[in-house]
Parts: sequence; C-alpha cells; structure tokens
Amino acid sequence: MATVSLVLVSHSRQLAEGVRELAAQMTQGKVKIAIAGGTADGRLGTDATAILAAIQDVRGAEGVLILVDLGSAVLSTQMAIEQLPDGPGRVLVSNAPFVEGAVIAAVQASIESDLEGVAAAALGAREMEKVTG
Repeated sequence: MATVSLVLVSHSRQLAEGVRELAAQMTQGKVKIAIAGGTADGRLGTDATAILAAIQDVRGAEGVLILVDLGSAVLSTQMAIEQLPDGPGRVLVSNAPFVEGAVIAAVQASIESDLEGVAAAALGAREMEKVTG
C-alpha cells in the first residue's frame, strides 16, 4: 500500500513529535510521518538540513505533504526543497493549520487519497469550527 507521506516542520521538536504521535494514532501507523523540529543544538527554530533529511526519509512515488507550524518555517522548507537532488517532484507545502491539518492529512492519506486530495483535505481544516454559536 503506497500512501502520501507527511513531513511536520515545527520550531519545537516536542511539538512536532506530539503532532506526529496524534496523527499516527489516528491512522494506526498506516502513513509515513517524519518530523523536523527545532535546531540541531536543541533550540527553538527550524533547520533546512533536517527538513531535507525528513523529506528524503519518507519520500515515495505518491508524494509528500509538508505542514509547518509558523510562517518562518516556510523559508527553511523551501530551502530544503530546492536542495532535493532529483528536484521537487511531488512535494507540496501546505497552508493548513499545523495540528488539525496534520491529523486530517494523515487520515486522508491512510485511505489512499492522492497528493492533491490529501493537500485539499488538510487545507479544509482552516474552515473547521471548534466551537459553535
């Protein structure tokens, strides 16, 4: 079973690990989810080299959706994508909310949706209401 993979990019390693754990539990581990959180020396921040390694770790024919926690993580992610030896291929960066988007993307990937479907589902998390009325 080939599925879209996810990369979670966070300024905090602990946050990335927690979101990965939640998404993996929701999908019973059916989706490859890599993380790139914090800096190499354990501080808050992002690291293009770690992001590149995470992408390469889970990258497959179905593609990779990358979710980021804060806008500045996008720059590091774009730098990592530019360094992919065989080009960006089927790698997308999502504008979805980090936690909700990751969970929804993982669930969508677990039912073998294509990259565009997984990306659209994740983006739909922006419209989710948590509290009504």
